[in-house]
Amino acid sequence: MARDDDTGQVSAGPTDPPQTRGRGSLWALRVILVAFIAAAVASIWATNALLTDRLTETTRTRAEVRQALYSGQLMSELQRTAIVPRLLGRDPELSRALADKAYSLTSQRLMSVQREIDASTILLLDQGGRVVGATDRNRLGQNLGKNQAFILAQRQSGTVFTIHELDSGRVEFSFSRAVYADAKRVGVILVSADLSRFERAWAGEVEAVVVLDTTNRIILATEPRWRGLAIEDALAVRSAPSAVQRALRVTADWANDPPDAYVRGVGVMRSELRIPFQGWRLVSFTTYDSIRDRVNAVLALEIMGFALVLALAFYLVSRRAQVQSALFRRESAELRQLNSRLQQEIAEREKAQKELAVAEQTLAQSSKLAALGEMSASVSHELNQPLAAMKTYLAGARLLLQRKRPDEALSSFQRIDDLIERMGAITRQLKSYARKGGEAFEPIDVRSCVSGALSMMEPTLRTRSVKITRAMPRLPVTVMADRIRLEQVIINLLRNALDATKDVAQPQIDLLLTAGETAVLTVRDNGTGIVDLDNLFEPFYTTKKPGDGVGLGLAISSGIVNDLGGRLTARNAPKDANGGGGAVFEVQLPILNQKTRAAE
Repeated sequence: MARDDDTGQVSAGPTDPPQTRGRGSLWALRVILVAFIAAAVASIWATNALLTDRLTETTRTRAEVRQALYSGQLMSELQRTAIVPRLLGRDPELSRALADKAYSLTSQRLMSVQREIDASTILLLDQGGRVVGATDRNRLGQNLGKNQAFILAQRQSGTVFTIHELDSGRVEFSFSRAVYADAKRVGVILVSADLSRFERAWAGEVEAVVVLDTTNRIILATEPRWRGLAIEDALAVRSAPSAVQRALRVTADWANDPPDAYVRGVGVMRSELRIPFQGWRLVSFTTYDSIRDRVNAVLALEIMGFALVLALAFYLVSRRAQVQSALFRRESAELRQLNSRLQQEIAEREKAQKELAVAEQTLAQSSKLAALGEMSASVSHELNQPLAAMKTYLAGARLLLQRKRPDEALSSFQRIDDLIERMGAITRQLKSYARKGGEAFEPIDVRSCVSGALSMMEPTLRTRSVKITRAMPRLPVTVMADRIRLEQVIINLLRNALDATKDVAQPQIDLLLTAGETAVLTVRDNGTGIVDLDNLFEPFYTTKKPGDGVGLGLAISSGIVNDLGGRLTARNAPKDANGGGGAVFEVQLPILNQKTRAAE
């Protein structure tokens, strides 16, 4: 500071030159600009990596859900078709036609079955392999003696699955089974499964879907030229890309992780699911287009944000209001366009999620319908016993009323009321069985279940001279189970034992309950024993005469014991000194001890 002697005012001393201040601020702006650009590049790179990983995982999850749906469709079709040869193999009309060589009505019979089950093609072959009955009359008279399905069905006793490649390049999937008449093989029933319709249904959902067998060969594919090739060879079959496509592929591979494979020159994501049938695998290929579009939209917004900040910085530095105003208007228009595109993509994603939810509901409804089919066959079987008991009690009550003994008749009516209540309980527990639920589980004493089952069987036991032996421990044998369902198992085993001892001079049934690490209830009879232990628990397998049973009792009992966490086994007892043997059934259930109670 300096003082002017004439005026007395204070004047400023020497300061930094303007060029020095301008040069310093310019370097500071350059440093800030470089740091800003570096931060923007790092942020965009991190955003790209993070969003790509998340959206890739989401797309992969959706692909896996679609695979589960496709696998369920395949398994449903295969299981529905696999049961047809077993049912037709036991058809007395077809067996009689093959035995008598009278084939005039076989095709009509097969066509009626086809309309009921919606099968693709059903053929009936005689012992020489000649087609004597067919839903397609053009195939009548053909000789399929060298067909692999016919040869394998002749060699094996059960249902055989075969894959046959046709001259047209398509693949035919067949289930075949030998037909017997009087324990003599008289022909073969052959049913084809139409799996090619799934190829048409899957086309367009994803880039490509294939089904591989155990040899890694493609047997189903939405790409027809892939069928019959190994998966590696199929992926290698693609047209040569152009120079622009090669450049775009190099750019995409540099900016992102390399794709799992290429389909028609497009990078795709590979997802694989094992199908629980013949070691098959389902492989789907999904493009990355939707992922890149969504990632690019977010990156564009992020870049636009950095551009706005940078534009604002230039505006503050350059003070060019009109240019900066025009820049803001242009950037606002681009931002609205990007927002509109993002909203459109969000709407498309919501639409895809709704379609996926509808597909999941359809799959759940199919499972419920399958359970209803099982339940409808079970209701008629499980209500026969209470109805028979009610008939017996009504007859007794009528006789008591005729003899002027109303008090005793009232007790019979009370038992009939109890049976009606039990029938209602049976229908309720059969619904629970169809739902595979366990809401009614409670600690129960197995001894009381045995007593309840014997009480239920009392009217039937009175009509038979059967010796019933019970060996029960003095202390309670407690398990966690549903009382009605456990009594149902015991009743089924008692009924089978009664049926097995019809032709025995001195019928006897032993009930033995033991408690160790598990609770074991043994039901033994002195009947003829079990002929076929392997198929004993199969649905609709029975050795009884027509009208005496449909073969569901042991299958239902095995399912109930499995739901209770136990196991139902069967074996033949060794013959004793009197020559008798019989069947032995064991129900093993976990004991409900103090530790288990505490955990519950």
